[in-house]
Amino acid sequence: MPSRLKKNRKKRGHVSAGHGRIGKHRKHPGGRGLAGGQHHHRTNMDKYHPGYFGKVGMRHYHLTKQKYHCPTVNLDKLWTLVTEQTRKKYATTKDVAPVIDTLRAGYGKVLGKGNLPNQPVIHKYMINLLKKKASSPNI
Repeated sequence: MPSRLKKNRKKRGHVSAGHGRIGKHRKHPGGRGLAGGQHHHRTNMDKYHPGYFGKVGMRHYHLTKQKYHCPTVNLDKLWTLVTEQTRKKYATTKDVAPVIDTLRAGYGKVLGKGNLPNQPVIHKYMINLLKKKASSPNI
């Protein structure tokens, strides 16, 4: 848009140029950003942003995140931890089965999404729901 068509050109020559003679168009009249939320902008913060200030709950001092670190793997991805050679080797025989140690592979918990192929497998550390699912005949 050419500058000759802008409203600013029309306002030239008039004292306050559309910004009012009392309030005036000055730099940062209310403070910069969210300044004054607990002071001169308090009514706005109370009305439109309740609960913006303050804390909720209790602090956890000396939080050790490694204590709760538990990577997960789904049931359908369990066979990816076994090499293709091993899988083919055990596919022919039903009396022996490969042992999958998820802890050595870096997973702390096995989740129940998906199904295992119809091939026996020995797995350490499985939650009860998965034991039922893995041993059911419809897999």
